[in-house]
This record gives sequence, structure tokens and C-alpha cells, in this order.
Amino acid sequence: MAHPDTFVGIDLSKARLDVCLWPTGERLAFANDRQGRAALVGKLRRCQPVAIGLEASGGYEREPIKALLDAGLPVRRLNPLRVRQFAQACGFLAKNDRIDAEAIARFTATVPQRELVRDPAREALAELVTTRRQLCDELTRCTNQAAHACQPVVRRLAARRAARLKADILLLDKAIAQTVAGNERIARRTALLRSVPGIGPVTAATLEAFLGELGSIENRQASALVGVAPFDRDSGTFRGQRRILGGRKPVRDALYMAALVGSTHNPVLAAFKQRLAAAGKPAKVILVALIRKLVIIINAMLRDSRPWAHA
Repeated sequence: MAHPDTFVGIDLSKARLDVCLWPTGERLAFANDRQGRAALVGKLRRCQPVAIGLEASGGYEREPIKALLDAGLPVRRLNPLRVRQFAQACGFLAKNDRIDAEAIARFTATVPQRELVRDPAREALAELVTTRRQLCDELTRCTNQAAHACQPVVRRLAARRAARLKADILLLDKAIAQTVAGNERIARRTALLRSVPGIGPVTAATLEAFLGELGSIENRQASALVGVAPFDRDSGTFRGQRRILGGRKPVRDALYMAALVGSTHNPVLAAFKQRLAAAGKPAKVILVALIRKLVIIINAMLRDSRPWAHA
């Protein structure tokens, strides 16, 4: 008989889904294919869980999450680092798929997480933006290889790959533009974002793909999700240096470039940078502050549905 307050942890791999039901401790396993995911959905529908937790696993989580959301089940995507730290705090020193599934289930039951909502347009945009970022990283490696290779054949091969990657990136840029234009809400929001000096089409698409909460959350939450909110390190009379940690790296990387450009071409950010520099702030502190300032600006713009309007 199912427990009335069941929480589910699913440990993912390419071929297998290890499942733990908490607090009963029941353990199950399914193949990570269409048939196995259908069996998982059937089992969980009968259990009627309060929440189902899965870690972000480099893409292996996409199809299981899609199947669960299509079935109307309450899904949470979890940060693997936070789950591992929680597991260690609970005394899980060993690590295997069965133990990980239980740790995920207990984490899901203990730590409140935002429920995922099916958004096919944003999922498609996220896949395109992620692929573009991966190709850009590969292009950088090819360009460096071509620049430093001693053998002519190596330089030719690297240059050939670089040319192919540049063409593929252009195709992805067109696909991203079409995906944005094909969804009225995303098109409206990206138009607002692109009205900000320093934010181009790639940054706007990245924000929409990976930080869709913008405009509906508080500024402190937005900064924390990006990973630029300062956290205290105090104990008793000791006052430690404030530090940033965590956050969504793709968003932070995109906003890093936007802040660099904005520090010169965005009048608000440029003036803010000058004030911080005059106060003797280190360059890294200034850059983080610029990103945080930019997050606060665009969060308010999306909340109020108004474009950039600095005079």
C-alpha cells in the first residue's frame, strides 16, 4: 500500500532509472527507454507522490522529465552538488545508484524545490542555445590549435573544422531566431531584453531559456539564481568576506559578457562602474556588482513589461 505522503528519488543513467520511494524505502529499477519510462509513469501514477526529484545529468534527465510532466506528475529538477552535500550530511559516505536514489528521495522530501512546468518552446530554445555554446567552445579549441600547431596538416585540419563550426553556428543562430519569433511570449520578452545596451540576441535567448523566472521573482532571488548574490560568512564577532557561489553558469557567462559591453556602452552601468572604481573596489568585485545591477534592471523591466528607457 502506498504511503499517503510519498516522495520519489530517481537516479539517472544512460540505460537505467533507479527509483526509491520515501519514507517506505521501496526500491525499483526501470530501463531508461520508452517502455521503461512508461512503466515508471504507471507505477508513480498509482503512488500519487507529493514530489519526484531527479538530478540534472547532462541531458539524460530530459526524456524521463518529459514523460513524467506529460503524465501530470510533480517533478523537481535538482542540483547534483546540493544533493551530494545533503547525502554526506545524512551519513551517506558510499555512493552507488541505489544509495543515490534514496538520497535524492530524502532531499526531495526535506528541501522544498520549485515544481517544473512543461514549456516546449523554452525547452527547444534551451537545446539550441546549449548546442550553440558547445560549438562555440569547440571553435575556440580549433582556433587555438590552428594558431599553435607546428605541422601544416594539423593547421589545415583545424582550420577546416573551424570553418564548418562557424557555418553550423550561423545555422543555429537562425534556428534560435525562428524559435524566438515563433512564440509570442518569448518574442515579447526577448525584445524587452534586447532593448538594454549590452544585451544581444544570444544573451537574450540564454536568459529566456535558462532563467524564465525573471520578472516574477524578487531581485535577491534573481541574483542568487544567476550566482552573483553575496552571502555572509560571519560567526560570533567574526565578520568574513562576502562571497558569491552557485547559480546557473550559462546565464552567468552570458551576463558576464553583457556586463563587460555594458560597462562601456550602457550609461547606467558605466556610471555605476565609475562610482565603484572611485571607491577603490577591486576589478572582480566591480564586475560581479555590474552583473547583479544588470540582473536587477532586467528583472524589473520584465516584471513591468517595459523596455529600456534611460535618457
